[in-house]
Amino acid sequence: MKVLWIIVLAIVAWRLVAGRWPWQPKAMTVRSRSRDEARALLGLGKGAGKSEIVEAHRRRVAAVHPDRGGSNEAVHEANAARDLLLSDIPDHREEHERA
Repeated sequence: MKVLWIIVLAIVAWRLVAGRWPWQPKAMTVRSRSRDEARALLGLGKGAGKSEIVEAHRRRVAAVHPDRGGSNEAVHEANAARDLLLSDIPDHREEHERA
């Protein structure tokens, strides 16, 4: 019976400290959710490199360009997705800081 009370107290303490129950999944941060949305927009997986991101961006912009019946907003979304994903690549971040 003591073990049960210890478990219950540990769970309640977890809730007070972490703000969620131990069995609830961790909430995604806004930045990680944005990265997932950017990957989905460009049709990329998690391990995409710089060349893959740039190529996927070119394909997306070609598909949604205003001259081809797309919209400026869609192009801006593709540009933002590319910039966000490229900012997570260490080599690109260093080049950007040097410029």
